[in-house]
Amino acid sequence: MRTKSRKTTFSRAALAVTVLALAAAGCGKSSTESGGGGSSASAGTYSGKGIGLAYDVGGKGDQSFNDAAFAGFQKAEKEFGIGGRDVEPSDNESSADKVQRLEQLARAGYNPVIGVGFVYAPAVKEVAAKYPKVTFGIVDDDTVKAKNVADLLFDAEQSSYLAGVAAAKATKKHHIGFIGGVDVPLIHTFEAGFDQGARSVDPKIKIESQYLTQTAQEGGFSSPDKGKDAASGQIEAGADVIYHAAGLSGQGVIQSAAQHKVWAIGVDSDQYKQSSLADYKDWILGSALKNVGGAVYELTRSVVQGKPLSGEVRGDLKSGGVGFADSNPRYRAMKDVVAAVEKARQDIIDGKVTVEAR
Repeated sequence: MRTKSRKTTFSRAALAVTVLALAAAGCGKSSTESGGGGSSASAGTYSGKGIGLAYDVGGKGDQSFNDAAFAGFQKAEKEFGIGGRDVEPSDNESSADKVQRLEQLARAGYNPVIGVGFVYAPAVKEVAAKYPKVTFGIVDDDTVKAKNVADLLFDAEQSSYLAGVAAAKATKKHHIGFIGGVDVPLIHTFEAGFDQGARSVDPKIKIESQYLTQTAQEGGFSSPDKGKDAASGQIEAGADVIYHAAGLSGQGVIQSAAQHKVWAIGVDSDQYKQSSLADYKDWILGSALKNVGGAVYELTRSVVQGKPLSGEVRGDLKSGGVGFADSNPRYRAMKDVVAAVEKARQDIIDGKVTVEAR
C-alpha cells in the first residue's frame, strides 16, 4: 500500500553513499543496463525490473551532481540484488525527449524511475499520471505533487553557508568568488548560502559573482571551458578562493584555480576524491556536499520494501543530506578554518543560525 504524501528526511546512514568510489562513471550518450540476478532477501516482494535513472545536463562522468546519483544507483543495485538502467541526456533535447525517456523506463518495468534535476519536472508530472503504480522521483524540484512522486530536495544553502565560512577563513586577500552554472533559482540558493556564510566571518569581504549562462541549453552546466574562463577572470580580479555550483563546468573552475595556485571549493560530490580531478586535488579546499546518491538509494529502498516514499523527502545538515567534505589534508591542517566550519555546522543544526535560501 502506498504511503501518504509527507515531508520526511532520508536517514543519516545514506550519507555514506556520497563517498563511494566513482571511478566506474564514464562519459558518452549510451545507456547502460545491468541485471541484478533477481530480488535478494532484503527485497521482499519487490517485482520491478530495477532502478531507472535519467541523468541531467552533463550526464554521467561530471564528477559532481550526476555521478552522485549514479553512486546511489550502484549501491542500491548491489545491496538489493536488483537490476537497473541509467540513461544519458542528448544535446539540445526537448521536453518531449525527457517524457519519452521516462516513459520508456516505466513501460519497461523499472521502479522507481528517477529524473536527476529540476528540468525533469514537466516530464515527471506527465508520465507519473500515466503510470500510477510506478514510483517516480525528481531531484531538486518540489512542484510535482502526486501520490506516486517523491520530491528529492536538499537544503543546499546550508552546505553552501559552510563553504562560505571556509572561504572567508581561508582567503588571504579578503576576496573570494562564486560561479554558478545557470542563472536559475536553484543555483541562487547556493550563492545565497555562500554569501551569508562568508559575511558571517567577514562582513566587508569582497565577493565576485558570475553565472555562466542564462539557460542550461547554452551549456552552463556542461562546459568546462566556460568555467575555466570565468574562474581565471575572478582570479585576475583578486579572488583567491572560488566556489562553484556549475556541474561539469566546475571542472574548469577547479583546473583554473589549481593552475593559479588558489583555492577551489567543489560541489555536490567530494571532488577531492574524483579521479578526473586528481591532478588538481591539492587545491580543492573542500566540497559542499549534496547527498543525491543517498536520496536515490533511500527512494529505491522504500520501493523495494513495499513502502514507497512520496511527497517531500528533504536532506539537511541534521539528517546528513548536505554537508562539507574535509578530505584534503591541507584543509584539515588549517585548524582555525576547520573549527569555524564545525561551529557553523553545529549552530545551524541547533537552530542558532538560520540560513536564507534567497
